[in-house]
Amino acid sequence: MTTADPLERFTPILERIREGAAGRERDRVLPRDEVGELAAAGFGALRLPPDGTGRGIALTTFFELLIRLGAADSNLPQIWRNHIAFVEDRLQPGDGRNEHWRKVIAGGAVIGGAWSERGTAAGQSTTTLTDNDGRWRLTGTKYYSTGSLFADWISVTAPSGDDHVVALVDATAPGVEVVDDWSGIGQRTTASGTARFTEVTVDEVGIYPFRDRAPYQEAVYQLVHLATLAGTARGAHLDLVDAVRHRGRSYKHGLAESAREDAQVLAVVGRVAAAAFAAEAAVLRAAAPLDEVADLAIAGTHDADALAPLLHAATVTVYEAQVAVTELVLQATTLLYDALSASALDAGTLLDRHWRNARTVTSHNPRIYKERLVGNWHVNAVPPGLGFDRAEKEGTAS
Repeated sequence: MTTADPLERFTPILERIREGAAGRERDRVLPRDEVGELAAAGFGALRLPPDGTGRGIALTTFFELLIRLGAADSNLPQIWRNHIAFVEDRLQPGDGRNEHWRKVIAGGAVIGGAWSERGTAAGQSTTTLTDNDGRWRLTGTKYYSTGSLFADWISVTAPSGDDHVVALVDATAPGVEVVDDWSGIGQRTTASGTARFTEVTVDEVGIYPFRDRAPYQEAVYQLVHLATLAGTARGAHLDLVDAVRHRGRSYKHGLAESAREDAQVLAVVGRVAAAAFAAEAAVLRAAAPLDEVADLAIAGTHDADALAPLLHAATVTVYEAQVAVTELVLQATTLLYDALSASALDAGTLLDRHWRNARTVTSHNPRIYKERLVGNWHVNAVPPGLGFDRAEKEGTAS
């Protein structure tokens, strides 16, 4: 399969998504139809092998498509984030449960996620999953449940002994309530709100240990955010180009009678374009080594110790990209105003959504921690994911 194949296949859908993005933002209309159209076209199954009714595309190709989706509407990649990570989990070697869920995904199902809680320390949870004579019941409240309001199944984390499990819950089951109460300044149509589960029945085929996730899953989660950001920058650039082309007057100190002929305005457009280009390039560069790790993990030819060096290096590359892309996109979504003057400040332009969305995504995953982890890797060879306290106790590589 060529890289262009899946990209060209989804082009008409992405164009329709972009046409309605501003209106959905203005009226806070959730993109249910858009998620459904993507699912029906096989978007959620693109990473499944062809013999599993997927397309078997590489991670790098998939993230290129994800950037384009973000350029059309930067809410959409985030909605799919939990689904994307769940697919990678189910591609790993395992028992019949993985095959079961691959069939569910191939059938067009969308997977949401409900993992985060408020008022608990990292790694802790008040959610309960109990076994009553072979009948599992889930009870708990989760926040930032991105994708769940659009989902057929919701992955929910819960403690189990000394570990955690992930339980797949039918989104239509009695006792499931997902609320669009997300009040962030950006990503307003992601429905990243509250999910409540009250004595919800869970089938054992949908329960698996948290440790059985794909070993590279955390890096995939972060790379989805970066693809969303790169898409945001490209969407801002497209809106800027359109606005400059149709701007009917020039500023009194301008160099030409129209904005589209003003060298200083064109220079701003060029800077925004360059920032979007660099962000896209950084995401795809970070996806390449992760592609190799994913192939090895899925093939099952390397044990954890053999895979670790490649995984660490690939994860650091994602973190390096995060630091760079965050800065590039926040700059691009602010700079666009320099080319448009005061008229661009009208709320009706909705140009502010690009910065609000970028600021929101970057706040989900603060870059300051990644800067530290990258530096500690390069200077002290400490693998990403280890805090300084643990690193000091275990020692660092020379």
